Amino acid sequence: MSIPGQIRLLLLGSSAVYGGGYLAHAEEEIRDFLGSIRSLLFVPYALSGRDAYAERVVEHFAELGFACSSIHRAVDPGGAVDTAEAIYLGGGNTFRLLKTLHELGLVERIRRRVLAGMPYMGVSAGGNVACPTIRTTNDMPIVQPPTFDAMALFPYQLNQHYVEPPSDSTHMGETRDERLLQYLEDNERPVIALREGAMLRVEQGVIHLKGLVGARIFRRGVSPYDIQPPATISL
Repeated sequence: MSIPGQIRLLLLGSSAVYGGGYLAHAEEEIRDFLGSIRSLLFVPYALSGRDAYAERVVEHFAELGFACSSIHRAVDPGGAVDTAEAIYLGGGNTFRLLKTLHELGLVERIRRRVLAGMPYMGVSAGGNVACPTIRTTNDMPIVQPPTFDAMALFPYQLNQHYVEPPSDSTHMGETRDERLLQYLEDNERPVIALREGAMLRVEQGVIHLKGLVGARIFRRGVSPYDIQPPATISL
Protein backbone atom coordinates (compact mmCIF):
# COMPACT_ATOMS: atom_id res chain seq x y z
CA MET A 1 0.00 0.00 0.00
CA SER A 2 1.53 3.29 -1.07
CA ILE A 3 1.80 6.42 1.07
CA PRO A 4 1.86 9.87 -0.56
CA GLY A 5 5.42 11.17 -0.42
CA GLN A 6 4.49 14.44 1.28
CA ILE A 7 3.01 12.73 4.37
CA ARG A 8 5.24 12.95 7.45
CA LEU A 9 4.27 10.90 10.49
CA LEU A 10 5.84 9.97 13.81
CA LEU A 11 3.68 7.35 15.55
CA LEU A 12 4.74 6.19 19.00
CA GLY A 13 3.62 3.01 20.72
CA SER A 14 3.68 4.73 24.13
CA SER A 15 4.44 8.09 25.72
CA ALA A 16 6.88 6.51 28.18
CA VAL A 17 8.77 3.32 28.90
CA TYR A 18 9.37 1.75 32.29
CA GLY A 19 11.90 3.76 34.27
CA GLY A 20 11.80 6.77 31.95
CA GLY A 21 10.03 10.12 31.83
CA TYR A 22 7.40 11.46 29.47
CA LEU A 23 8.58 11.01 25.85
CA ALA A 24 12.17 10.66 27.10
CA HIS A 25 12.80 7.60 24.91
CA ALA A 26 11.69 9.54 21.82
CA GLU A 27 13.22 12.97 22.47
CA GLU A 28 16.02 12.64 19.92
CA GLU A 29 13.63 11.32 17.27
CA ILE A 30 11.11 14.12 17.95
CA ARG A 31 13.79 16.79 17.57
CA ASP A 32 14.98 15.27 14.32
CA PHE A 33 11.43 14.83 13.02
CA LEU A 34 10.42 18.44 13.70
CA GLY A 35 13.71 19.86 12.42
CA SER A 36 13.47 23.63 12.08
CA ILE A 37 9.86 23.73 13.27
CA ARG A 38 9.62 25.49 16.62
CA SER A 39 5.90 25.30 17.46
CA LEU A 40 3.21 22.64 17.49
CA LEU A 41 -0.48 22.26 18.25
CA PHE A 42 -1.43 19.74 20.93
CA VAL A 43 -4.70 17.77 20.82
CA PRO A 44 -5.69 16.52 24.33
CA TYR A 45 -9.14 15.14 23.51
CA ALA A 46 -8.29 11.54 24.44
CA LEU A 47 -8.44 12.43 28.16
CA SER A 48 -11.22 14.15 30.08
CA GLY A 49 -8.88 16.33 32.18
CA ARG A 50 -7.77 18.45 29.25
CA ASP A 51 -6.38 21.40 31.22
CA ALA A 52 -4.03 19.30 33.33
CA TYR A 53 -3.03 17.21 30.32
CA ALA A 54 -2.27 20.27 28.22
CA GLU A 55 -0.27 21.95 30.99
CA ARG A 56 1.91 18.88 31.31
CA VAL A 57 2.56 18.64 27.57
CA VAL A 58 3.06 22.38 27.02
CA GLU A 59 5.57 22.48 29.87
CA HIS A 60 7.42 19.44 28.53
CA PHE A 61 7.81 20.85 25.03
CA ALA A 62 8.84 24.24 26.42
CA GLU A 63 11.72 22.45 28.15
CA LEU A 64 12.68 21.03 24.76
CA GLY A 65 12.59 24.49 23.20
CA PHE A 66 9.24 24.26 21.39
CA ALA A 67 6.26 26.58 21.69
CA CYS A 68 3.21 24.36 22.23
CA SER A 69 -0.44 25.42 22.43
CA SER A 70 -3.48 23.25 23.13
CA ILE A 71 -6.33 23.13 20.64
CA HIS A 72 -8.94 22.86 23.41
CA ARG A 73 -8.17 26.45 24.40
CA ALA A 74 -8.56 27.80 20.88
CA VAL A 75 -11.63 29.90 20.07
CA ASP A 76 -11.61 28.34 16.60
CA PRO A 77 -10.16 24.79 16.74
CA GLY A 78 -10.39 24.37 12.97
CA GLY A 79 -8.54 27.61 12.42
CA ALA A 80 -5.86 26.47 14.85
CA VAL A 81 -5.34 23.35 12.72
CA ASP A 82 -5.16 25.44 9.57
CA THR A 83 -2.34 27.60 10.92
CA ALA A 84 -0.36 24.99 12.87
CA GLU A 85 3.24 24.21 11.93
CA ALA A 86 2.91 20.68 13.27
CA ILE A 87 0.32 18.73 15.25
CA TYR A 88 0.61 16.30 18.15
CA LEU A 89 -2.27 14.04 19.20
CA GLY A 90 -1.78 12.62 22.68
CA GLY A 91 -2.77 9.28 24.16
CA GLY A 92 -5.75 8.26 26.22
CA ASN A 93 -9.01 6.70 25.07
CA THR A 94 -9.20 6.26 21.30
CA PHE A 95 -13.00 6.24 21.16
CA ARG A 96 -13.22 9.53 23.08
CA LEU A 97 -10.55 11.09 20.85
CA LEU A 98 -12.19 10.08 17.58
CA LYS A 99 -15.67 11.11 18.77
CA THR A 100 -14.46 14.58 19.71
CA LEU A 101 -12.53 15.03 16.47
CA HIS A 102 -15.69 14.19 14.52
CA GLU A 103 -17.88 16.46 16.66
CA LEU A 104 -15.57 19.41 16.02
CA GLY A 105 -15.20 18.68 12.31
CA LEU A 106 -11.47 18.11 12.66
CA VAL A 107 -10.94 14.69 11.08
CA GLU A 108 -10.89 15.91 7.48
CA ARG A 109 -9.36 19.23 8.48
CA ILE A 110 -6.32 17.58 10.04
CA ARG A 111 -6.16 15.08 7.21
CA ARG A 112 -6.03 17.83 4.58
CA ARG A 113 -3.19 19.59 6.37
CA VAL A 114 -1.14 16.40 6.77
CA LEU A 115 -1.71 15.52 3.11
CA ALA A 116 -0.32 18.96 2.33
CA GLY A 117 2.84 18.22 4.33
CA MET A 118 2.15 19.27 7.95
CA PRO A 119 4.07 16.93 10.32
CA TYR A 120 1.83 14.69 12.45
CA MET A 121 2.91 13.13 15.73
CA GLY A 122 0.63 10.67 17.50
CA VAL A 123 1.12 8.66 20.68
CA SER A 124 -1.02 5.62 21.48
CA ALA A 125 -4.60 6.82 20.76
CA GLY A 126 -3.13 9.65 18.70
CA GLY A 127 -1.47 7.04 16.50
CA ASN A 128 -4.61 4.92 16.28
CA VAL A 129 -6.65 7.73 14.70
CA ALA A 130 -4.02 8.12 11.97
CA CYS A 131 -5.00 4.62 10.77
CA PRO A 132 -7.86 3.75 8.41
CA THR A 133 -10.02 2.66 11.38
CA ILE A 134 -9.77 2.28 15.16
CA ARG A 135 -10.87 -1.37 15.09
CA THR A 136 -7.58 -2.64 16.54
CA THR A 137 -7.36 -0.39 19.59
CA ASN A 138 -7.17 -1.94 23.06
CA ASP A 139 -9.40 0.74 24.55
CA MET A 140 -12.85 0.23 26.05
CA PRO A 141 -15.57 1.95 23.96
CA ILE A 142 -16.59 4.36 26.72
CA VAL A 143 -18.27 6.65 24.16
CA GLN A 144 -19.75 6.07 20.71
CA PRO A 145 -18.09 7.89 17.80
CA PRO A 146 -20.26 8.25 14.68
CA THR A 147 -17.96 5.82 12.85
CA PHE A 148 -14.88 3.72 13.50
CA ASP A 149 -13.32 5.20 10.36
CA ALA A 150 -10.37 7.45 11.16
CA MET A 151 -7.99 9.65 9.15
CA ALA A 152 -6.37 7.00 6.93
CA LEU A 153 -3.04 8.82 6.89
CA PHE A 154 -1.26 5.55 7.64
CA PRO A 155 -2.16 2.56 5.43
CA TYR A 156 -2.13 -0.19 8.08
CA GLN A 157 -3.75 -0.75 11.44
CA LEU A 158 -1.86 -0.20 14.69
CA ASN A 159 -2.11 -2.01 17.99
CA GLN A 160 -0.41 0.04 20.69
CA HIS A 161 1.23 -1.09 23.95
CA TYR A 162 1.53 -4.57 22.51
CA VAL A 163 2.53 -7.38 24.87
CA GLU A 164 2.82 -11.03 23.90
CA PRO A 165 1.01 -13.66 25.97
CA PRO A 166 3.14 -14.86 28.93
CA SER A 167 4.04 -18.50 28.52
CA ASP A 168 3.23 -19.40 32.13
CA SER A 169 -0.08 -17.52 32.45
CA THR A 170 -3.15 -19.32 33.81
CA HIS A 171 -5.49 -16.65 32.44
CA MET A 172 -8.29 -18.27 30.40
CA GLY A 173 -9.42 -15.22 28.43
CA GLU A 174 -8.31 -14.23 24.95
CA THR A 175 -4.76 -13.03 24.51
CA ARG A 176 -3.83 -9.93 22.51
CA ASP A 177 -2.63 -12.19 19.69
CA GLU A 178 -5.95 -14.04 19.60
CA ARG A 179 -7.92 -10.81 19.41
CA LEU A 180 -5.80 -9.47 16.55
CA LEU A 181 -6.12 -12.77 14.68
CA GLN A 182 -9.90 -12.50 15.12
CA TYR A 183 -9.73 -9.06 13.52
CA LEU A 184 -8.03 -10.63 10.51
CA GLU A 185 -10.85 -13.17 10.16
CA ASP A 186 -13.10 -10.31 9.02
CA ASN A 187 -10.59 -7.72 7.79
CA GLU A 188 -7.69 -8.00 5.36
CA ARG A 189 -5.69 -4.93 6.37
CA PRO A 190 -2.48 -5.93 8.21
CA VAL A 191 -1.78 -4.84 11.78
CA ILE A 192 1.49 -3.52 13.16
CA ALA A 193 1.57 -4.15 16.91
CA LEU A 194 3.98 -1.72 18.59
CA ARG A 195 5.61 -2.58 21.87
CA GLU A 196 6.14 0.22 24.38
CA GLY A 197 9.23 2.08 23.26
CA ALA A 198 8.74 1.32 19.55
CA MET A 199 7.85 3.99 17.00
CA LEU A 200 7.14 4.37 13.32
CA ARG A 201 8.40 7.27 11.23
CA VAL A 202 6.99 7.85 7.76
CA GLU A 203 9.05 9.93 5.33
CA GLN A 204 8.81 10.08 1.52
CA GLY A 205 6.44 7.12 1.42
CA VAL A 206 8.67 4.81 3.48
CA ILE A 207 7.74 3.37 6.90
CA HIS A 208 10.71 3.18 9.25
CA LEU A 209 10.55 1.14 12.46
CA LYS A 210 12.61 2.85 15.16
CA GLY A 211 12.90 2.93 18.93
CA LEU A 212 14.10 0.73 21.74
CA VAL A 213 12.13 -2.40 20.90
CA GLY A 214 10.40 -4.03 17.97
CA ALA A 215 6.96 -4.75 16.61
CA ARG A 216 4.90 -7.80 15.73
CA ILE A 217 3.23 -8.06 12.32
CA PHE A 218 -0.18 -9.65 11.89
CA ARG A 219 -1.27 -10.56 8.35
CA ARG A 220 -4.07 -12.78 7.16
CA GLY A 221 -2.83 -16.24 6.25
CA VAL A 222 0.63 -15.66 7.78
CA SER A 223 1.82 -16.57 11.25
CA PRO A 224 2.55 -13.42 13.33
CA TYR A 225 6.21 -12.47 13.17
CA ASP A 226 8.52 -9.99 14.89
CA ILE A 227 10.72 -7.29 13.38
CA GLN A 228 13.39 -5.31 15.18
CA PRO A 229 14.55 -1.72 14.66
CA PRO A 230 16.02 -0.24 12.63
CA ALA A 231 13.95 -1.61 9.76
CA THR A 232 11.67 -0.55 6.95
CA ILE A 233 8.17 -1.99 6.69
CA SER A 234 6.34 -2.85 3.47
CA LEU A 235 3.40 -5.23 3.77
